[in-house]
Amino acid sequence: MRVEQLKYTIWAADADRAARFYQDVFGAELVRQNPHITELSVGGGVIAIHGGGEGKRTWTGLSFQVADVVAGAAEVIAAGGKCEREPQPEDGEPPHLAMCEDTDGNQIMLTRKRV
Repeated sequence: MRVEQLKYTIWAADADRAARFYQDVFGAELVRQNPHITELSVGGGVIAIHGGGEGKRTWTGLSFQVADVVAGAAEVIAAGGKCEREPQPEDGEPPHLAMCEDTDGNQIMLTRKRV
């Protein structure tokens, strides 16, 4: 089987708001939109946002690798998202992980490439 594309679908109570969040914070580009689903390209992958979600806290498994986890967490918060706790240094290195949520309660991770 030849895979044409890998998409990850999340649910949102307000799909337009969720799409704006990913565009504002991660620079996602709109690929396709119809009344049921919005597809965004980010970091070589596609996030499909399906309307009709309940806006509840939901683990997604989405992980975004960024250069600076602390700055990234601040951007998530500035765009209306949340981060449960401040990213913490580990073993004398800068923080490499932040557990956050988008505007619809979808939990995401920010990670830093570790050497």
